[in-house]
Amino acid sequence: MGRRSSEQWARPQDRPVNVAVDVLVPTCNRPAELAVTLAGLAGQTEPAFAVVISDQSAGQPAWDHPAAAAMVRVLEAQGRPVTLLRHLPRRGLAEHRQFLLDQATADQCLFLDDDVWLEPGALERLSTALDELQCGFVGMAPQGLSFLADRRPEQTAAFQAWEGPVTPERIRPGAPGFERWPLHSAANLSHLSAELSLQPGEWVPYHVAWLGGCVLYRREALNDAGGFLFWTSLPADHAGEDVVAQWQVMERYGGAGILPSGAVHLESPTTVTDRRVEAYDVVLKEDAV
Repeated sequence: MGRRSSEQWARPQDRPVNVAVDVLVPTCNRPAELAVTLAGLAGQTEPAFAVVISDQSAGQPAWDHPAAAAMVRVLEAQGRPVTLLRHLPRRGLAEHRQFLLDQATADQCLFLDDDVWLEPGALERLSTALDELQCGFVGMAPQGLSFLADRRPEQTAAFQAWEGPVTPERIRPGAPGFERWPLHSAANLSHLSAELSLQPGEWVPYHVAWLGGCVLYRREALNDAGGFLFWTSLPADHAGEDVVAQWQVMERYGGAGILPSGAVHLESPTTVTDRRVEAYDVVLKEDAV
């Protein structure tokens, strides 16, 4: 079932029995950004989805901010179930993602960061791609639109579209696939999409090193690969937890980026300021190239 339009908002509604996608949003100290992220979700039509927001803010939860609260109400009026959870104390990014994954029940789950706006139709494009490609995950790397005039051909040279089915890959620092990571800098994907002359509704899967900010998983594949249970081996201050999870999924099921990217990075300052510990250096240290 698609979203309820405004003439239906005040009518009684039953809670959907099944949704196709659980949208999982971790947030911390970002009420304004969360409001924009939720506004992007409110602009999606298909497929049916539910939203789970897990807040680790130091003070009031971000959904108490009037703008974020309004967007929660819009989603609920549209028929999108919204679950609001406080998850404290903070035990690190990976533990927070595992907590969110444990809440999911839909076949597909989208990890969406709290500083990413999705254009209308982006969720449907991601879900369609995951269904058609039958890999472990697909994603849209968020674009920094302040960089639209900043073309970086030396970074986009690594672009490689998937020809045929998406197959498992093994990525590690030093391996050839690792060098794809600059693809997702600045507005590189926006430039690539323009150069490929993609038409409305057309999408192209491509090889990635990893994706951040907006990744749609087959929930069964993510759980089979271990999810984020490796959090117990990490200190609370770490980065790159999504890289480890994606590499473990890619080795079993493969993964792909999707062009065009309908995800926009809000370009707010990062809340992850301590990056001395990269998760893959700890979790995969005995599995390096």
